[in-house]
Amino acid sequence: MTLRCLYVDFNSFFASVEQQDRPELRGQPVGVVPVQSMTTCCIAASIEAKEHGIRTGTLVSEAKGQCADIALIEARPERYIEVHHRLMNAIQDCIPHGKAASIDEVPCWLIGRERQRDNAIEIAHRIKRRIAEDFDWIKCSIGIAPNQFLAKTASDMQKPDGLTVLEPTDLPHKLHALELRDLCGIGPSMERRLHAAGIDSVEKLCDANRERLRLAWGSVEGERYWMQLRGHHFARPSAQRGSIGHSHVLGPELRHFEGARSVLFKLLAKAAMRLRARDQDGQGPFLTRGMAIRLRFVGLDTRFERDLQFAPIDDTPTLLHLLGEQLAQLQRHIATKRWDPRRHPPLSVAVTLVGLEERGHVTGELMAARQRDRDMSGVVDRINRKYGNNSVYFGAMHCALDKDAAPMRIPFQHVPETGLERDVRPRNGFRRATGSDTSHELYLLRERQFKVLAENTHRERAQRHRPSGAGGWSAAPHAHIASLQASLF
Repeated sequence: MTLRCLYVDFNSFFASVEQQDRPELRGQPVGVVPVQSMTTCCIAASIEAKEHGIRTGTLVSEAKGQCADIALIEARPERYIEVHHRLMNAIQDCIPHGKAASIDEVPCWLIGRERQRDNAIEIAHRIKRRIAEDFDWIKCSIGIAPNQFLAKTASDMQKPDGLTVLEPTDLPHKLHALELRDLCGIGPSMERRLHAAGIDSVEKLCDANRERLRLAWGSVEGERYWMQLRGHHFARPSAQRGSIGHSHVLGPELRHFEGARSVLFKLLAKAAMRLRARDQDGQGPFLTRGMAIRLRFVGLDTRFERDLQFAPIDDTPTLLHLLGEQLAQLQRHIATKRWDPRRHPPLSVAVTLVGLEERGHVTGELMAARQRDRDMSGVVDRINRKYGNNSVYFGAMHCALDKDAAPMRIPFQHVPETGLERDVRPRNGFRRATGSDTSHELYLLRERQFKVLAENTHRERAQRHRPSGAGGWSAAPHAHIASLQASLF
């Protein structure tokens, strides 16, 4: 057993990028937030902010209470992605790296003489020096160990700007001082299961045999964890993507039915565009067999939940039609007074496409009308890739776009492709900057043109017989609902 993995973890990445770009923030507590609102939370905290107990997920109101002079900076995802790629190139100058584990974590694999302790340490120092040539404020902690799991654990053991080596002779006693939650793969739920199994410390976890861990995990993952703790290296099989989705917490100006509907349409259109694209792992394009819709409300524990199942599809118009049918049910609850949006306005929305299948594995489209929708979706994709996302968009999304809602975000284990997820220049921002209503006038013109086109299309379709269930959906409002939880809705 030998050293195999060198793991680079950038410290307080989002906040460090802000401090890199704005020297006046250096040495000051900084919190990065998705929007400037007291009701949101920090998505990143600088090293100085962490000294006050502020972490990712800390509410802004709590952060202000813990550190009154904290600087709250609105996130700039596009800039973080740009810096990420520059840092990846800097690491590449020192050692070939694999796929980034996230936007701020990069595993690198050691080969040959690189696996010797002194040589691995020298590579780590070389990476730090190379990064410092481009960024004098962005630091990284590096862990070196026999496998990726232990290398990631080592990178967290000395922060900021640390370097930790875990050799086979260091295992497992060097891990005993850690808390269970310090180990990758152990969250609140898993920690409770381990406590129920009588394992309440890392030392007891390391002492447990593989059968006991298999029982605690309830699967073979327990045995894999036992092996990882002891430095064993094994390659995990690549898993096919199972879902594509987006969620968004609504701003106060969008906490009404029309605002929630518009944001959901935007999120679904973005997910559908990703569905039709080949991802960074070389997977796709996909077809989807299902859709999960979720809405949460202020002051209500009950959620609006719908889970749809249908024949494999990938075109945006059909997906939006299915979503619209379900939201029409919610709108009827306003008329019947089962839901009062003024008392319990929508708080957050989410939509996820599930049951993904590679497009080439499914029989092609037979219905001419459905093929037209697929062709149109492809044309819209190409226009938006060339001129910027949502240069062309569906009218129901206008409210969300006008309020700059649901912009590009960076998930924990995925580096977004800006061409698919970055919006063109915000429309309301354009009007503020120019003092002109040109963009609004253009929107009204396009709206009138679309209405004429829609009326003509509607008349043409009314003259044709539409086969029941064509394209995987029918007029029956509940035909595709796999499960409807007993709820207010």
